[in-house]
This record gives sequence, C-alpha cells and structure tokens, in this order.
Amino acid sequence: MNGATSSICVVGEALADVISRPGIADLAVPGGSPLNVAVGLARLGLDVALHTTYGSDTYGQLIRAYLAENRVDVGPPDRDPTSVARVIVGTDGAPTYEFDVRWRLTPIEVNAATRHIHVGSIGALLEPGASVVAQAVAAARATASVSYDLNIRPQLLPPQAKILAAVDRFVSQADIVKASDEDVAWAYPGRTPEEVAAEWLESGVALAVVTRGADGAYLASANGVVTIPAATASVVDTIGAGDSFMAGLIAALDDRGLLGAEHRSALRVLDTAEARRIGEFAARCAAVTVRRNGADLPRRADL
Repeated sequence: MNGATSSICVVGEALADVISRPGIADLAVPGGSPLNVAVGLARLGLDVALHTTYGSDTYGQLIRAYLAENRVDVGPPDRDPTSVARVIVGTDGAPTYEFDVRWRLTPIEVNAATRHIHVGSIGALLEPGASVVAQAVAAARATASVSYDLNIRPQLLPPQAKILAAVDRFVSQADIVKASDEDVAWAYPGRTPEEVAAEWLESGVALAVVTRGADGAYLASANGVVTIPAATASVVDTIGAGDSFMAGLIAALDDRGLLGAEHRSALRVLDTAEARRIGEFAARCAAVTVRRNGADLPRRADL
C-alpha cells in the first residue's frame, strides 16, 4: 500500500491466528498485533490504514474481508503465502505462540495527511521488512507523531543483541512507547519498569507505558507517573489485551488533540491527571477484550 492517506497509519504484520483450546476444534481468525491495533482504532472511530503483507490464499482472503468489514484500508495481496501464528490457549486463558511468518514489505510513502504512525511487534524487528518500517518512521516524523509497541516475540527474531539495537532505534524515534512487563524483563534484565520508563523519557519519549496484566499499567511522562489499576473483568482469555490497550491509548490521545507532529510539544507536557484519564480509557478497552474469546476489540458503545 503506497501513498497511505488515512489519518492513522499502522505498519506491521497481519497473520492468520489458528487458535487451539483444550477440547475445542481449532479456529482460524485474523490476527497480528498491528492488525489488531488497526482494527481497534477503526472500531473506536479513527480513520486507519494498515500497511502489511498477506497472500491471496484462504487465510489472506479471511484477513482482507475482516479488514474491509472493520473499515481498515489495506492494499492488495502479495505473492507470499499468508503468515500464520498458532495460538495455544492454556487452562488459565494465557496464550503461547508458534509462528510461520514471512515479512517482505514494499516501500511506504506516508502522505502528509497522516497524523500518526504506529509500529511494533514482529513487523518492527524481523528483516527484511523491518528496515522498511524504520525508514517509514524516520520519514513520517516531520508530520506525524509516532507510537511504538515492543511486543517482542523472541522465538521468531534474531539474536537478542540485534533485537535490542533495533528496539533502541525505534524508541529513539517514538513519541509514545508501550511495553508489557514481560517485554521489559526480557529486553532489560535487572532493571525495573520504572527505571526503563525513565530511560525512555530521557531519550526523548513523551509518554512511556508499561502494562502489567492483572496489576494494571504504569504511565510516565515529564510531569510525573501514574499507576492505573486493571479494570475489573472476568477473564476468558488475554489474546489481544495489550493491542486493545494500545488502540485505546492512541484513541484517547487523539480525543485530546495530541496526535500529529505539530502537537509533539503539548504531548511532552502531558499532566498526570490527563495521563490518568488516558490510561483508564485504555484499561477499559483491554478489559472488554479479555471478557471475550480472542482479539475482539471494543467499539465506543462497548465502553
């Protein structure tokens, strides 16, 4: 998809998630963290384009139909088969993943109408496509704000040192960075989420966010720190919960007019009261998702 003109551009993988649950037949559904974020943003009322790759096979047709149903703009299929993630859901609702991913990406020309670009997960770290993602972020910064969600899948990626170098490059370009506590523990062993968030702020990040599952989330900005409790929910599974939080975070920032390069200075002085409201909205989005099977992200009416 060259020349994306939507106000929000999400760049990253689209996968077929083949979900396995004890005692239930396997189910194939569209997935991939960036795809989930794009759909979540569209359901929350934003104009979204997803720059990704998928095949013309059955899984690719499933992804294309799902994106069209949710009003996410996406380009035509590619020659490669659609990537697949097998999601094995344990009795506690927590997923583990096995991947068969191809990530060759065409160059991205982000139009000046795009106010925000979101990247992350496999798409930001797996070559050869990751270099295209990095180039898009560097080019978009002049007109767009940038968010980056680590969402690291070590079993699919190059050695840790190479991953961490790429993570650092994206952090240095981002206005908003989100990671789970598991991401932080893997990428920054021996350091607390608070220490890592402080380092991100020192590197130029305006809003640093660490999600902690049932323990809520930690948001840090230049004006201070807020801790957001997890919204009360009866958990079916946690697939897509982090992506739902990310979509809610971006949407809440957009509601307050804080997306776009021209609002970068305002985002940098975000006060703690506003940060709390933004984090609470994102937590409510995640709570809706964990009450549902799979990555079924909320619409405004669900909140």
